[in-house]
Formats: sequence, structure tokens, C-alpha cells
Amino acid sequence: MIFGDGGIGKTSLLYRYLKRIFDENIQMTIGVDLSVKQIEIGEEFHRLRIWDFGGEERFKALLPGYASGASGGIFMYDITRYSSLKNLDEWLTMFYNGTEDEDIPILMVGGKLDLEEKRAVTKQDAVNLAINRKLIGHMECSSKTGKNVDRVFETITKEMIKRTKKA
Repeated sequence: MIFGDGGIGKTSLLYRYLKRIFDENIQMTIGVDLSVKQIEIGEEFHRLRIWDFGGEERFKALLPGYASGASGGIFMYDITRYSSLKNLDEWLTMFYNGTEDEDIPILMVGGKLDLEEKRAVTKQDAVNLAINRKLIGHMECSSKTGKNVDRVFETITKEMIKRTKKA
């Protein structure tokens, strides 16, 4: 599940990952969108069902219901908007309220790395937040250039696989 405030680039990240394109005119997600992609990790193939969750206030109440079946999450924020981090605790609470297990891996991802000159969130601030909230890690990416996009999905998938093998 990909979640975070509206307008931060969640759908752009997903489009870049699935379709290898960047669309500057992408439409806002209304509610929730589901996509499926097969990914190879090692010599095994895994099918990812990726829920792109609309970040607008009116959709937040839906998150716990969709999180109930999640095996992992990507909390996304915009590195050029410090305010996109202010709701982290609210998003995490809603996500975990939908699950029965607070051990589900969540990766914090800063988007819009191509706008480095407009950065409002230092990497160290974000890393510290991820550590304090016991998230599995922090990464930054650019949907526009494609930098680290595949790495984001590979990282969360590997963590989900690790967790499944422990069970």
C-alpha cells in the first residue's frame, strides 16, 4: 500500500514503476486504485498487488479497511514540502488500526528528488523520523527521472518476503 498526503507523487511513483513513464498531467487518485505487477527477487517471482491510496482528507477514513490485508506499506512524502511529513503519525495510526500486526514493514520514501534545489526536508530529518517511528528505512526517489524507483519496490518486497519466511 502506498499512502501519504495528496499531491506528493504517489501515483507518479506507481506509473513510473509499472509503465516506465512520467506524466506531468496525471490525475489525482479518487479513493483507491489497485495495480498488479510481477517482480523477480533472486530466482523467485512474486506478484505485488499495489494499492495507491488517495491522500485527500475525505479518503483517509478508508485507509484502515484497505490496510487490513496489507503485507507492507510505503509512506511517501514530498522532499520540497515539509508539511507532507506533519501527518506521518496520523497516517501510521490509520494504517496500523487497519491491521492486526504492528510488525508490518513500512518504508518511508521521499519523492521529487529531481527538485533537489527546492528541498525543504533534509535527508537526516527524514531518516531520524523513520528511525523514531521504527520504520524499516528511508529512501528518496524521482518519478520524473526514474532514480531509485525500482529500488523502492524491491526494498519493500524483500522485507515482506523476509517477514513471511519468519512466520
